[in-house]
Amino acid sequence: MSQATFATHEVFNQSPPFWDVDLYATDRPLVDAVAANGGASAAGELSEFGKHWGSAAMAERGRVANENTPKLRTFDSRGNRRDEVEFHPAYHELMARSAHAGVHNSTWTADGKPAGGASEVIRAAKFYMAAQVETGHLCPITMTRASVAALAEQPELLARVMPVLGTRSYDPAFAPWWTKRGMTLGMGMTEKQGGTDVRTNMTRAERDGSAYRITGHKWFMSAPMCDAFLVLAQAEEGLSCFLMPRFAPDGSVNAIHFQRLKDKLGNRSNASSEVEFHGAYAERVGAAGKGIRTIIQMVQLTRQDCAIASAGLMRSGLAHALHHARHRSVFQKHLADQPLMQAVLSDMALHVEATIALVMRLCRSFDRAAVDAKEAAYMRLLTPAIKYWVCKSAPGFLYEAMECLGGNGYVEEGILARHYREAPVNAIWEGSGNVMCLDVLRALSREPEAASGIVHELTGETLGLSGAGGATAFIGKAFHRPDSERVARLAVEKLALLAAGAALSAVSPHQAHLFAATRLVGNHAGMYGAVDLATEDIKGLLQRALP
Repeated sequence: MSQATFATHEVFNQSPPFWDVDLYATDRPLVDAVAANGGASAAGELSEFGKHWGSAAMAERGRVANENTPKLRTFDSRGNRRDEVEFHPAYHELMARSAHAGVHNSTWTADGKPAGGASEVIRAAKFYMAAQVETGHLCPITMTRASVAALAEQPELLARVMPVLGTRSYDPAFAPWWTKRGMTLGMGMTEKQGGTDVRTNMTRAERDGSAYRITGHKWFMSAPMCDAFLVLAQAEEGLSCFLMPRFAPDGSVNAIHFQRLKDKLGNRSNASSEVEFHGAYAERVGAAGKGIRTIIQMVQLTRQDCAIASAGLMRSGLAHALHHARHRSVFQKHLADQPLMQAVLSDMALHVEATIALVMRLCRSFDRAAVDAKEAAYMRLLTPAIKYWVCKSAPGFLYEAMECLGGNGYVEEGILARHYREAPVNAIWEGSGNVMCLDVLRALSREPEAASGIVHELTGETLGLSGAGGATAFIGKAFHRPDSERVARLAVEKLALLAAGAALSAVSPHQAHLFAATRLVGNHAGMYGAVDLATEDIKGLLQRALP
């Protein structure tokens, strides 16, 4: 008698993996926002990027790079100090793909000048798509790109670096940067005793001929595998900015001693370190005693990228939630056809649509700042406000996306658990929420006429949107109150919402009216889906979000 075969069950009613998709072409809000801000001619290039990064192979590399975290190799087998950080090959592949697409340098010319045109918008679209797949590797990518703005304060140093930094090659070799095919740059600003208050830094810089020797520590040194770092240290003239390479000019390993790698909540594919400098070689960047003014040129760009990455994470959360809902049946209906789920997903889609319109509008201001004073003022005032609103929106949004998948969203085999752990870092890094609000207040006090002009422009661009007038009036009063700092969070959020409404009006006017009706008229309910949208509007939002 043959033995019976027992099959416990077959797997069905599960959504297929969301991969092998074009992350650009399937994202109508992104396509429209790029076009509205000058990047329409790059549609073919962006679609090719979207297909590659939307592939199953890239999704797998993102998973593997996060499951096999970096390791610090302080010494070699013979006891020589090396301070190398070892990565899984999947991480290096992610870095190589981003570098090949110019995500680390395409906003600059070969000699380190702004590339102009729509280079910021086009590059942001790539950064936004890459963030949907794997965000950790984008830390050195963004710092490398942003470092050029600080190095421009020292033209002869920039001229030496750009022939290597300006290539589209990724070279992970542990070797002097001037011998390599490509290079990356990191940064070290904060110390144990001060954190954001970098004026309390105690790390010292002592002149050594035309260079400096730096002694001290950094509590967070981002991306320690980079070829060089921009660091802040106290010189005789005051806090100054320096470029510190991994190797000294004679080819010896520089005296940069990593103490340990941070054990972080998210961002696990990327290394962050605690470090000591034992007379490490460095060259000054910018004027002595003007370190904050020098490095803030870099920080403005990294803050921009924080907002882009958070927008990308939310877009990925929405896409995975909507994809799942269209394939999963509950109570004899697809989840996507259930009225409550439609309310949740369409409200989330509206948030993402406004976010990407706003982020791309910000990138356009970066493209035009050098030739348009109004755009430069928009960039200075809105960068911290947009970082504040977009980055702080992401954790709650991604929790809601996880809930749309139920238990499948909560397990580590899926991408949403990783996105959720990743989400808080962008709001914390490069200035927390309160710091962003204070920076908006500083911009208003330093350039009151320019800032008033921007608010006036936003008022004109949101005429006819429900609640826009009330938001404008509140913003005007709040920022002129003697206790403006006390209400700064509320005022900055309303400023970001007003700017989002204006940006969305230029991309999709109907969606802008929906956004204003649910966000500017009073306060948006605490939960996604707690809004009353018409059935046709729900269908339209979801179709735009993912065809």
